Amino acid sequence: MQNIRRRLLIAVSAVITMLLVSVVGYRVLGGPNVTLLQALYMAVITLAGIGYSEVVETAHNPALRIFNMFVVLVGVIIVVYAFSAVTAFLVDGQIKQLFWRRKMLKKIGELRQHYIVCGAGDTGRYAVQEFQKTGTPYVMIEIDEASMRRLIEHESKLFQNVLYIQGDATDESVLDQAGVEHAAGLIAGLNSDKDNLVITVMARQKNPKLRIVARCADVKFAERISRAGANSTVSPTHIGGMRLASEALRPHVVSFLDMMLREQTRTLRIEEIAVKDHSGWIGSTLEKVGLRTAYNLLPLAVKKEEVGSKFVFNPSEGMVITSGTVVIVMGDVADVQRARMQADVRSPANA
Repeated sequence: MQNIRRRLLIAVSAVITMLLVSVVGYRVLGGPNVTLLQALYMAVITLAGIGYSEVVETAHNPALRIFNMFVVLVGVIIVVYAFSAVTAFLVDGQIKQLFWRRKMLKKIGELRQHYIVCGAGDTGRYAVQEFQKTGTPYVMIEIDEASMRRLIEHESKLFQNVLYIQGDATDESVLDQAGVEHAAGLIAGLNSDKDNLVITVMARQKNPKLRIVARCADVKFAERISRAGANSTVSPTHIGGMRLASEALRPHVVSFLDMMLREQTRTLRIEEIAVKDHSGWIGSTLEKVGLRTAYNLLPLAVKKEEVGSKFVFNPSEGMVITSGTVVIVMGDVADVQRARMQADVRSPANA
């Protein structure tokens, strides 16, 4: 795409330049009787190869005739090159793609509280799969257009309407296009720990409230990325080792979690529901809000907002919900979304 655009730009520039040179040449060599309109008309019909009669007489002016032959020869080459560039642009559907890109950028600009995934490699691909399954809005950033195309083609069913930006995620302007200032979270999933460090620093500067999770292959970089502003770092080798140990020690638990993630008929997940200051749930008990009965959700743990508070596992039905409480539940994603929407409804006192 970039090569075709570059060719088209060069072709247009060459045609305009040759047109200007021709007009100047015809006026200077043609004498004072040649007007600007005559010179322009002569340049156009010569470059276009139409073959109309000469409006600027060259028969008795050897210098002008030599210049005219130069214009014809060079003009033919430039026009042919321009024609091929325009043809390639149209054949490859660039006009349609340009409109499609503008439409996609407009959609990205309208997103709020979305997630940004940097990198369309294996790490980013699996992260996006989870966002797709849970209905979470997101934007991908990938510098290699071919990699993004392969991802869309191989996972056509999953990535039908994926929003993505082709660009370098370490570029500040690219993060701005992805709406980093309005995002809820960012995943720095590039293969280079240094690049993920740069992304973390820039993203944190632009959005202090952003939750940043960074891939970190080298354990030495983990602390550095955390100090740079990442809320959490994930090491593929560490996760792989934990998975190996879990397969050996608790195979049935791993099988249950795999089944939960791969279930096709429904999307079962362990999710969190945050209770905000204005929520109508404040002051109610877990039994009263009806997580089990009304939403078919299983409360696994509760964490209060108080400083130093820890997770309370297997909370009782009589536990009172306060402002800032986070409830960890297990259930279908659709039921979790319903519960979140209800938890976000303002109480009459805070309306």
